[in-house]
Amino acid sequence: MFMIDLSTFKAMTTYKNSHKNSQKLFEKAKAVIPGGVNSPVRAFKAVGGNPIFIQKAKGSKIFDVDGNSYIDYVLSWGPLILGHAHPRVVKALKAAIEKGTSYGAPTPLEIELANLVLKAYPSMDKVRMVNSGTEATMSAIRVARGFSKRDAIVKFEGCYHGHADGLLVRAGSGATTFGVPDSLGVPKSYAKNTITLPFNDSNALKALINKEWKKISCIILEPVVGNIGCVLPKPGFLETLRSLTKKYGIILIFDEVMTGFRVSYGGAQEFYKIKPDMTCLGKVIGGGLPVGAYGGKKEIMSMVSPEGPVYQAGTLSGNPLAMTAGIETLKLLSEKGVYKRLQYLSSMLEKGLIDAAKRAKVTTRFYRAGTMFCTYFTDRDVFDYKTAKTSDTAKFSRFFSGMLRRGINLAPSQFEAGFMSLAHTEKDIEKTVRAAYSSFKEC
Repeated sequence: MFMIDLSTFKAMTTYKNSHKNSQKLFEKAKAVIPGGVNSPVRAFKAVGGNPIFIQKAKGSKIFDVDGNSYIDYVLSWGPLILGHAHPRVVKALKAAIEKGTSYGAPTPLEIELANLVLKAYPSMDKVRMVNSGTEATMSAIRVARGFSKRDAIVKFEGCYHGHADGLLVRAGSGATTFGVPDSLGVPKSYAKNTITLPFNDSNALKALINKEWKKISCIILEPVVGNIGCVLPKPGFLETLRSLTKKYGIILIFDEVMTGFRVSYGGAQEFYKIKPDMTCLGKVIGGGLPVGAYGGKKEIMSMVSPEGPVYQAGTLSGNPLAMTAGIETLKLLSEKGVYKRLQYLSSMLEKGLIDAAKRAKVTTRFYRAGTMFCTYFTDRDVFDYKTAKTSDTAKFSRFFSGMLRRGINLAPSQFEAGFMSLAHTEKDIEKTVRAAYSSFKEC
């Protein structure tokens, strides 16, 4: 049984008393919003306790409704790579909002952002703006099916591609599993066209494609899996995937909603030197506003309506505010020295957290891809969903609670990535490492 010392108990009591406004708001929210939140992980169910309600944010910090501040490594789940409320982004948005918030018509801003994206991702000839990562992946798969005239898709266990019906499918105990719905409301008849494979398993991939390639329209994956923490591809895995999909005419889709502009400016595909047929983006290209995008080779994207027969639409797609924030964000990211600075800060945090765990005599595995990272509480190497699940979630919950009490905001789940921003400072990281050592000691 886990015991806490008197000082820790007092700290927990003080923390609870200093979050009374958040508690009151959570009770009110539960009466009108399912679970009191508008996205499940925000409810803190995986870590216990109740969510903090945020009042404002600036730079590397967020401030809750009780006046507490936190160094933030969630960063709105990734998009705020510049930090919160960057002055240039805010200034651009103020000017844009005075001209109107939405037109439902083309604007020059859409062309400017599209060109910035295409320059960063030369695997894409054309790109279509949408409003979320879910829309981007759902639309890309539809286009891939329309282009290939095949119905089945392949995804990898642990890769999350939004909440479209055909993507809410989990793997079973075998090497491959034909679609089993992972949520009520998803028809089995729809999910059966989704095949799930273990990530990083080249042998399972080869066996499936050799047998089923005639029915497979596309393979979609996060090249670095960010929704079970931060799982890196094994050497040769992405190369094998690219080679097989080319050989059998299967469209390869990289879901870079999370990795885009975070693993490198050109995403995971630039870092690993793999060119997919289609790419899905989001997060960063909206600068904190709702946005998504999907694009690819000219012959594939020519299938998209009104140029082609595959229908996809969105009233708010290309919204001028999201386009403005995205343009300013990508312009800033392309400036000299930005990624060198991001790499330095991310490396500093990595070394500090690894050292803190060792000094506290807690066994962990730390993984990082660019500005994404995750600490797993396991003694096993993590390379897929199964090994990620060996992590001790009870230890993570105690670590998370300790960090939050000490003013450090991490994602409230062992199986989510953390993020670095340009707004973080060396002092932020030093405070984070000190907090981590104390929190590790409580695990």
